[in-house]
Amino acid sequence: MDRKHEPPGQPGSNRAGAVTLRPFDLADVDAMMAWASDPAVTAFMTWDPYTSRDTLLAFMRDTVLPHPWFRAICLAGGGGPVGAVSVTPTDDRCRAELCVVVARAHWGKGVATAALKRAVAAAFADLDGVERVEALVDADNAASRRALEKAGFQREALLRSYCVVKGRLRDMVVYSFISSDPLVD
Repeated sequence: MDRKHEPPGQPGSNRAGAVTLRPFDLADVDAMMAWASDPAVTAFMTWDPYTSRDTLLAFMRDTVLPHPWFRAICLAGGGGPVGAVSVTPTDDRCRAELCVVVARAHWGKGVATAALKRAVAAAFADLDGVERVEALVDADNAASRRALEKAGFQREALLRSYCVVKGRLRDMVVYSFISSDPLVD
């Protein structure tokens, strides 16, 4: 891995250093349930809040653990995951799609931005052939758009009436980070 794509910051040196990413474990189910069951957290997600620990455990076992790049967002000092970030390769080998979710208690504190910075750096190193990481964000989700921009993603377009989320036709904004883009510290 070249230096340009090393995760930014050193642990404890800044906000990015306070956030770590690691693979999920089934033991994370209760920590994940705390935020995956929150309607405010899932408002812009395609999935509904989880209401059953068993259903979430099955999702973790069947989807999260075998996923090529699905990470728990953790804070330095311990505790369970406060969110998740995934980078999913597409059928077009050079592209991958990014998704991030953070517990409400950590909104507005730079956690999502730090996780995005670490995720994009690691994804280019871990996923062979990926040259572009992209994110689709609901046009009304200003906080997620801001976090992506602070992490160095470029806004490319507004996709009008792009998809239906929870029964409503939604406009989406597409963001990208290309492997040659400079990482943001």
